[in-house]
Amino acid sequence: MIAHLTSSYNFNLIKRVKIKMLKNVNVFFCLLLSPIFLILLFGNSPAIADSLLSQKQNINLNDVVVTATRSDKSYYDVPAAIGVVDEYDIGFGKQKLGLDEALVKLPGLFMQNRYNFAQSLKISIRGFGARANFGTRGVKLYQDGIPMTTVDGQGALEDIDLNSINRIEVIRGPASSLYGSSSGGVINFFTGDEDSVEPYVEGNFSIGQYQSYISSIKTGGEIEKLNYFLNLSHLDFEGYRQHNGVRNTKFNSKFKYKINNSSEFTTIFTAYDAPQSDDPGGINQASVDADRRQARSNNVDLNSGENIDQQKLGFIYRNQITENQELILRHYYLMRNFVGLLPLAGNGWVQFERFQLGGGAQYSIFNNLLGHDNQMIIGFEIDSQEDDRQRYQNNNGSQGSQQLNELQNGDSLGFYFRDEISLSEALELSLGIRYDEVTLGVDDIFLSDGNQTSELKFEELSPMFGLSWKINPKVNIYGNISSVFETPTFTELTGVATGGFANVSAQKALNYEVGIKGNISSRANYDFAVYRIDVEDEIINTSNVDGRTFFNNADTTRNGAEATISFIPFTGTNMLMSYTYNDFTFDNFPASVCTTCAGDDLPGLPTHNFYTELSYTHPSGFFSSIDFQFVSNMYLDNDNTVQNRPYGVSNLRGGYIKTIGDMEITPYIGINNLFDKKYIGNVRINAFGGRFFEPAPELNIYAGITIRFN
Repeated sequence: MIAHLTSSYNFNLIKRVKIKMLKNVNVFFCLLLSPIFLILLFGNSPAIADSLLSQKQNINLNDVVVTATRSDKSYYDVPAAIGVVDEYDIGFGKQKLGLDEALVKLPGLFMQNRYNFAQSLKISIRGFGARANFGTRGVKLYQDGIPMTTVDGQGALEDIDLNSINRIEVIRGPASSLYGSSSGGVINFFTGDEDSVEPYVEGNFSIGQYQSYISSIKTGGEIEKLNYFLNLSHLDFEGYRQHNGVRNTKFNSKFKYKINNSSEFTTIFTAYDAPQSDDPGGINQASVDADRRQARSNNVDLNSGENIDQQKLGFIYRNQITENQELILRHYYLMRNFVGLLPLAGNGWVQFERFQLGGGAQYSIFNNLLGHDNQMIIGFEIDSQEDDRQRYQNNNGSQGSQQLNELQNGDSLGFYFRDEISLSEALELSLGIRYDEVTLGVDDIFLSDGNQTSELKFEELSPMFGLSWKINPKVNIYGNISSVFETPTFTELTGVATGGFANVSAQKALNYEVGIKGNISSRANYDFAVYRIDVEDEIINTSNVDGRTFFNNADTTRNGAEATISFIPFTGTNMLMSYTYNDFTFDNFPASVCTTCAGDDLPGLPTHNFYTELSYTHPSGFFSSIDFQFVSNMYLDNDNTVQNRPYGVSNLRGGYIKTIGDMEITPYIGINNLFDKKYIGNVRINAFGGRFFEPAPELNIYAGITIRFN
């Protein structure tokens, strides 16, 4: 309802405002926005605008507290590779079309598919999630403590509103000892600004090429014991390619009520309405060379895409029982209606109604154990999911005769324990273990095709061991051995011809990791990690029948290295560089599928991924940044016969902050793909008919303005 009211009130007017942006940008204008030019123009002023400095120049991470281990802990004291992204990196002067704009700075992550909203952003962490044809696999997602991942392990990021998020934390590597199944990596999103006491209202509007219109309005503040945050945003985007349009509206809200000095109750409600998300599909190399903006003809003829309507309600109760004891209770509900049209005539109309609920409890105690500081955490989580799912024939975009009717049921129960003990002032030991039980079942209602009722149960113990050694305040060394397991999703369990569940096992992995992180000085920090992951029964897509993907298991080995360094070369500037090295190979492979794939590289993951960014802020209010990402070649199929070409892409953005009384006005402008490179923004692994490629846009410009009333 919110979406329809908003559209009728404001966005029909926006659609009528058609502005044709220039493709070629004046060289002087590019230089004016560049940080190097601003340094030369304004010099090295010691006084940087506080509103920018507090967010952007976050060099000393000693003050950054993260919740990656389900407890508040200093960034440097966590014995694992983690990443933190602040509000500046999430959206300051950025177009905010995709989450990768914020997360690209973190090593270990590889993201594709910003421009295909029907497929959603594809995120992989140390290779987990790379096989996903849509959505997020192998990576656990949370928003304000409420899971965004289903019981069977399928995650969805489309309802994340970048205008609402003020911090993102990422665990780069297996974390099933705390988060259960499908935790090859964990991403935690935090909504709103809980530190905001004075009420404010902020509006943002941006316009860009390919008929991109993004608008949002949010408000927050505190009234007596109630801290509140609300945000409403709308996206209207025609897209770079044919049949690439999207329209969606998002509403996010969070209300935190302080019951007394020791307890608080938080209510979270989100709504997402996406009546249009077109899928242009993958195309082959010949089609890319002929016209990179074209869609696959089948996708156009069968109107491939999706329609989503979703609401989520969550409750969190936190009680600081004593100075050393804390209790957290969580409970949530999710309702999702989905209609998806695939480029298949036979059973290409998919729809389901989902109801998911769950909750959990966590108890933490800080005490003294044999003369050593000790923190113990115990908790449990229980989740349940039911999908009322049907398939129909896709008659050129119209619903045909029914082909499938079934109820998919998923239930999970997990108990976890973690203990962190200080062996000395410099040495801390971390131990953890979790037990999970996951049950996936299908009740076949459409019995004319044979009774396909099936049920599978997965049980797993996931241990971890970690050690951190603070050599001095500037050098922190850590090591850990952690585990992860991942159940197949309902889609991955689909049988090719026999019906029911296919013979796909849950994958298990063991991660060995060592790293070092710290401050070189007050003007620089660093983070380095190397790891090895042995994966047993990795779930891989091995065959494609009539455009549908089917799955099997193989063993793999992953060796990798990650590095980040951030420093302040001059007052007002910030330089960041991150690098990821991947060496991921198949140890063995199902001989019935491929006899030569053992020893090949895992597809969809580049060997080298490098990112650098230089940003500048000036006391007058000007800000600017330029970034560059290099992605090496990667294989696109299991037998390594097809590769994607390496590419390097730069982006430039800048703006100006002007304060007038209680009002802050920030106009900004940006250029995506500054040097007009022709590259592939997403690849479809093992694609049927060689349709591996989804081309990314060429040079394109956007501009916007943010107005905030305090």
